[in-house]
Amino acid sequence: MTTGTATRLAGPPAAEAVIATASAQAAGLPTPPHLVIVRVGDDPASVSYVRGKAKKAGEAGLRSTVHALPEATPQADLLALVATLNADPDVHGILVQLPLPAHIAEEPVLEAIDPDKDVDGLHPVNVGRLWSGRPALAPCTPAGIMAMLAHYGVAVAGRRVVIVGRSRLVGRPLAGLMLAADATVTVAHSRTRDLAAITRSADILVAAVGRAHLITPDMVAPGAVVIDVGINRVVGEDGKSHLTGDVHPHVAAVASALTPVPGGVGPMTVAQLMANTVQAAERQRSGALGELLR
Repeated sequence: MTTGTATRLAGPPAAEAVIATASAQAAGLPTPPHLVIVRVGDDPASVSYVRGKAKKAGEAGLRSTVHALPEATPQADLLALVATLNADPDVHGILVQLPLPAHIAEEPVLEAIDPDKDVDGLHPVNVGRLWSGRPALAPCTPAGIMAMLAHYGVAVAGRRVVIVGRSRLVGRPLAGLMLAADATVTVAHSRTRDLAAITRSADILVAAVGRAHLITPDMVAPGAVVIDVGINRVVGEDGKSHLTGDVHPHVAAVASALTPVPGGVGPMTVAQLMANTVQAAERQRSGALGELLR
């Protein structure tokens, strides 16, 4: 990233703080929270992601189990496995790694997961809880962004937040979390007119589109905090493939703080998955205790 005035909001230190808190909470439970990850097929990226999540769970003091199913697994078999995991009191968190093979419809699978074990935060019940201001398991990337801002002391309440991107994984749930934190929120997208005028109004600007260098310096207000969620692979002048974000590197000369790519939001996503799993275990235990007390 080009050297500029912006403070670098690095992901690893903030992620380590989230992991440390989750680990301490997990140690206070009668049994380690148990995360189950289901992967269908052998997509190289999915294999790598799942391996990393399972490793991080162990480092955080959680148990993890990976169900690696063949690419040709019928949807009915996947749904049957989810039902079994839902009914198992020893399982506290369920994550079905996306994307799924083309012959499996994602929505019925995601909606089959018990909302209280839905550590990806994608079940409609958790979406509804989040938007109604009730406690919810929120998607990991948006929740991780909120944790990162808190870690670096970036105030959210009363600030103008512009989110470029309206996906269900990042943009929409992040808007709900920001509203719950008393920010004034605008969500921009591909149909937004005069995008630059809107992004320049932001105290906190979040880019989550998946388009390399969409956000240029002229689109950022001086002193804004910029969160770059994008991960794009581009070929540089050296002819080699590089990872870059949705934010142009020269924005570092305008913003007061900026997340790098890679090494920014990415580590927060995995760390928040651990936090969500511990949160799910605590809620399930509280629910079980409540049943006993009644």
